[in-house]
Amino acid sequence: MELNAGILSLHEAILQFGPEKRNGRRVVFTNGCFDLLHPGHLETLQKARRHGDALVVGVNSDRSVRAMKGAGRPILPERERAEILSALECVDGVVIFDEPTPRETIAALLPDILVKGGDWASDAIVGREKVEAAGGKVISIPVVAGFSTTAILEKIRKLDTSSGTDRR
Repeated sequence: MELNAGILSLHEAILQFGPEKRNGRRVVFTNGCFDLLHPGHLETLQKARRHGDALVVGVNSDRSVRAMKGAGRPILPERERAEILSALECVDGVVIFDEPTPRETIAALLPDILVKGGDWASDAIVGREKVEAAGGKVISIPVVAGFSTTAILEKIRKLDTSSGTDRR
């Protein structure tokens, strides 16, 4: 299967979105694991896109998701998660990053607007200092209540347990 053209290396993202910034278009960046895409993710991505002219999404690599979330995660491999995200109309580009945080990606891309979910404390948003120092803005978007990949996985585990099968 051929990967979507929206999945970019960091270098490709800089080449593609740097000229947009020079031409007065606002580039927005957000990031996450995006393991098992759910309506909360979709709403956050759509709201992020409304803050600019192009949305670049940073996706944690499989290794960085495992380091954060533990064994058994991610459910979907990084390339599949990136492929799903890049197919969304509101997403203009996807960059997979292998570090624990997107600090280096943000510093290299220097988006005009950095968006994170409201579950992050303002002073804990990675990349804030670089974006603001370059004249950009950091925006916190309220988290959509009732949606989380962890909750979905727990529900699946309970269903498996109650049906007599244990797939762990």
